[in-house]
Amino acid sequence: MKVPANINKIWKRAIRARLRSYSPYSKFRVGAAFQAGSEVVSGCNIENASYGATLCAERVAIFKAVSEGRSLIKDMVVVADTKDPTPPCGLCLQVMTEFCPPDLNIWMATSKKVFRKVLLSDLLRIPFSRTNLLSKSKSK
Repeated sequence: MKVPANINKIWKRAIRARLRSYSPYSKFRVGAAFQAGSEVVSGCNIENASYGATLCAERVAIFKAVSEGRSLIKDMVVVADTKDPTPPCGLCLQVMTEFCPPDLNIWMATSKKVFRKVLLSDLLRIPFSRTNLLSKSKSK
C-alpha cells in the first residue's frame, strides 16, 4: 500500500507515543496520532490496576486535543504491538463518534508498516450519537 507522506508523519508520531505506553498489566502497547488542524496530536494507552480506569491511546489523544481546544480531527493512525494491525475498540469508536466526522480515515498499523485504511463509519455503522439524545420521542 502506498502511504501518503502526511500519513507517514502521523504514523511516526503514533510509534513514538506507543513507546510511552503505561501497560504493565497487559503488556499491550498502543499509540495513536492524528491530524488536528495544522498539528499532530498523539496519545498512548494508560492502564490502571483497576482495569475499568484504563484509557486507550485513541481516547487519550482525542481527550487531549479536545481539552486543548483542537478540533477538525482527521487521518488517525493506530499502532499496536501486534503482528497484524488492530482496530480501535468499541469505547474508542463511541468517543470518535462524538468528536470525529463519520468519514474519518483510520489507518491501522504496526511499528513496521501501515497496513490498511478504513472509515469510522465502516467500523461503527449505526452509531449512538448526540442526535439520539436530542431527538424528541413522539411515541406514546
